[in-house]
Amino acid sequence: MTSEAVAATRPVKAARLRYGGRSETLLMLVSIVAGLVVWQLVAQRYSSFVLASPAAVAVRLGEMVVSGELPAAFAAALQHMVIGFVIACGIAFPLGFLMGRIRFVHDLLDPIVNLIYAVPSVAWAPFIMIWFGLYLEARIALVVMMCMFDMIIVISSGARNVDRKLINVGRSFGASGWQRTKYVMLPESLPFTFTALRIGLVRAVNAMITAELFLAAVNLGRLMKQASVRFDSAAVLGILVVLSLTGLLLQELLLIIERRICIWRPNK
Repeated sequence: MTSEAVAATRPVKAARLRYGGRSETLLMLVSIVAGLVVWQLVAQRYSSFVLASPAAVAVRLGEMVVSGELPAAFAAALQHMVIGFVIACGIAFPLGFLMGRIRFVHDLLDPIVNLIYAVPSVAWAPFIMIWFGLYLEARIALVVMMCMFDMIIVISSGARNVDRKLINVGRSFGASGWQRTKYVMLPESLPFTFTALRIGLVRAVNAMITAELFLAAVNLGRLMKQASVRFDSAAVLGILVVLSLTGLLLQELLLIIERRICIWRPNK
C-alpha cells in the first residue's frame, strides 16, 4: 500500500474510532440508567431498612463523604489492596511467563496452581489469620491469594499462545533469545497481560473488602458492619456502589491504556 493510500485511510479509521467510542459510552450510560430505574422500582416495594432507594443511597453517601469517614476508610483500604496487588503481579508475571514458555516448569507447577485455584480464596482466611494475624499483613496476604492464581493462569496462556511463526521469523533474522523475548513474545502476549491485570484488579477490590469483613473489621468493613447493626441499608449499599465504581473505573482505565499501547491490534 502506498503512502498516499495509507494517509487516505487515516481519517476513516479515526472516524470509526470516534464513532465506536461514542457508541460504547452511550451503551454504558444506558445500562447504568436502566439499572438505576430497576433498582428504584424494586426499592419502592420494600422498606428502606431492607432496600434503600438510589436517591437515599446518594444522600447517605454524600453525608459520609462530607463527614470524612468514607474517604478516610477508602484511602486506608486502598493501601493494603495496592500493596497486595503489586506483590501478586511480581509473582504472577514471571511465574506465568515461565509456565507458558518452558514445558518443564508448566508440567511441574500447573497441577499445583490449579489445585490451589480450585479452593475458594476465602477458605484460606483461617490459615492467613494463623500465619499473619488479623491486621495489615493478613489483609495483604489475602489480596495476594485472591489475585495471584487467576493472573498466573491467564499470563501462562498468553505466553503459551505466542505465534510460533513470529518466533521463527525473529530467529531467521538472527535475533537472540532475549531479543525474541523482548520484541516478539512480550508484545504478542500483551493482550493477555492486560486481561490478567483487569481480572487481578477486580479480584483485588473483592479481596480488599473480604479481608476487612473476615479479618479485623477496619476501614470500609468496619463501616459496613456498623451500618448493618443500625439497619442502615443506604450506607451499606453506598459502600458497595463505591466498590463497584472503583472496579469499573480501574478496568476502563486499563482498557484505555491497552488501546494506546496495543496499536497494532484491529479495532472492532
